[in-house]
Amino acid sequence: MAQDTFGIEDKKVDKELYGYQQQDIEKIFKVIDEHPEHYNLLYQLPTGGGKTVIFSQIVREYIQRTNQKVLILTHRIELCRQTSKMLSGFGVRNKIINSKIKELPDQDEYMCFVAMVETLNNRLNDDKVELENVGLVIIDEAHYNSFRKLFKFFEKSFIMGVTATPLSSNIKLPMKDNYRELIVGDSIGSLIEKGFLAKANTYSYDVGLSSLKVGINGDYTVKSSEELYSNFSMQEKLLDAYMEKSQGKKTLIFNNGINTSREVYETFRNAGYDIRHLDNTTSKQDRRDILKWFKHTPDAILTSVSILTTGFDEPTVETIILNRATKSLTLYYQMIGRGSRVLPGKKEFTVIDLGNNAARFGLWSAPVDWKQIFRSPDYYLENLVSDEEIEQNFKYEMPPDVRKQFANSKEVEFDIEAAYDETIAKGLKSKTVLERSIEQHAQMCIENSEDVFDARILAKELDEDIAYRIRRYSYCISNSTKNYRDWLKEDYKRKLRLRINQGEF
Repeated sequence: MAQDTFGIEDKKVDKELYGYQQQDIEKIFKVIDEHPEHYNLLYQLPTGGGKTVIFSQIVREYIQRTNQKVLILTHRIELCRQTSKMLSGFGVRNKIINSKIKELPDQDEYMCFVAMVETLNNRLNDDKVELENVGLVIIDEAHYNSFRKLFKFFEKSFIMGVTATPLSSNIKLPMKDNYRELIVGDSIGSLIEKGFLAKANTYSYDVGLSSLKVGINGDYTVKSSEELYSNFSMQEKLLDAYMEKSQGKKTLIFNNGINTSREVYETFRNAGYDIRHLDNTTSKQDRRDILKWFKHTPDAILTSVSILTTGFDEPTVETIILNRATKSLTLYYQMIGRGSRVLPGKKEFTVIDLGNNAARFGLWSAPVDWKQIFRSPDYYLENLVSDEEIEQNFKYEMPPDVRKQFANSKEVEFDIEAAYDETIAKGLKSKTVLERSIEQHAQMCIENSEDVFDARILAKELDEDIAYRIRRYSYCISNSTKNYRDWLKEDYKRKLRLRINQGEF
């Protein structure tokens, strides 16, 4: 195949550019033309919008226009390979700089290099490699901060960061400090409307997150997440949600912790489902085998720990389950984005949220003011809806299987707020509300049991309802500390047992 002097093959490009992609390329080149060197630009486009296609075309055009070299930086080896393959499809001859490459004696034969951040940083610092005539540096997944250390080597180059979420992975190192301006691409909503992304149907299940702790990185710790999501009731909730909304669909489950993922594997396997578990300790061969199985098994379930958020593309995924809570907007979009690829016959997919994530960030396809987030990341993060605020809006609904056990009771609901207003209006002590609630719960247990022993066993089915009522009561009296709620809960259960003991059967 013919190759011109610029290292670009004279071939038909494999990928067709869509209108919105071409428009963004023109916007980016306008900035490059105005600031050909020593300028940092950030470009945002949702996962699935084709950012690799866009920057591959930019590389092709840039080399033809300027006869300068291009460097593309990634943080994972899978992204290196995918990027290199895409560039080749655009006729751009390129070389991957990975851990096997110690020196670059043949660098004059290439106009484009794809490199792992750590590898290139080591080679440049060791003076083993010196990349010459690099006019453009493209940084994939630019929200990661590992790239910053390489900027000093390319001070005269035009640097373009590309990301789906222009919010730094480190809140202390905002992206506005590294990039002069942001170009925002098409929105998720627009790409769905045009048929480029599948529509997400989101089902949220209320989960009390008060036991979770936030770590130094600003997200929930693995340890506290494991304690919550590995317990029996959460595993049961996950299985029920799957059976209700995703039975028979190809499903990808994201967890925050290896132990949780293994528990999920055991739970589903014991329930008779075909499931595999994948984490960063899985061997390369096992990983390949599992992903091949997942691709070719229509109702496959794959439980994993965050390693499939980037560099993984399986369009046949029909359901994404967020079996975790996160405070990372980037991770939220990355996880859901794994299900957003369109296929013939696949225009929608299911999202099951078991971490109040949609309540925290908004729905995946909702409009986002990325420029505002880029300019004022602190303001955005400080104004995220807190877990406490989210839980204030929870409404407990007794599950059907529990309701059946209280079939003899006409009324099982109790409006704590209404009872509180009524109690205060009468000048009574606020604790009267809980006494009335205990009376109703005791009556429910008594009228659905043959004796006191049955009633006390039945009372254990009310744990979630009791926790909900205590939470509502604590908001009414403006004392919602966890210790106080825990004490109220134990006191409530003790009084409920005493009341049941006094009942007539």
